[in-house]
Amino acid sequence: WHEITTLARDARVVAIGETGLDYDRGFSPREAQLANLRRHLALGLELGKPVILHCRARPGERDAQDDLLSELIAAEVAGNEARSRLHGRAPALLHSFSGPLDYGERALELGLAISFSGLVFRRGEEASAAVARLVPVDRLLVETDSPYLSPPGAPKRRNEPRWVEVTARWLAEQRGVDPDALGEGLVRAYDATFGTT
Repeated sequence: WHEITTLARDARVVAIGETGLDYDRGFSPREAQLANLRRHLALGLELGKPVILHCRARPGERDAQDDLLSELIAAEVAGNEARSRLHGRAPALLHSFSGPLDYGERALELGLAISFSGLVFRRGEEASAAVARLVPVDRLLVETDSPYLSPPGAPKRRNEPRWVEVTARWLAEQRGVDPDALGEGLVRAYDATFGTT
């Protein structure tokens, strides 16, 4: 942990994470995941850096999403006060969004940014389209989540950054906007979220 906190203090490090909860794969016990999440949330608050969040529930359940939102509220890494501590930036980013519409709505109410990946094309992720239409453009991001989650048309082997355009075009379609205009907005959202300008 000492090495992580030392590296996190470097000015070149613009966010904390990826951290979060994954109840789907069973890689580690729930309590261990919660303890690690709490440490990362506290570090993000201490350093004034957004936290990149992973969240996967077991199929048909929403326990991970509910736990994550509860932890964000308890750690005060959500809401207007958290945004003000980060000079108006989102205090956290839900990376590779997955979950029901009301989870996305609540995350947005709490001031989080949301990023979409090739996961949106998978069966069972239909709610992502509705969430994609709700995210304010200054908190909307797109990603590959390499090396997994290749979008349609990409080779099934390793996902690569060049395939992010497929997901970005999907986002533009869901939002009913020009892909190039959305692309410019995505760049601005990246800069706003990570304070890179």
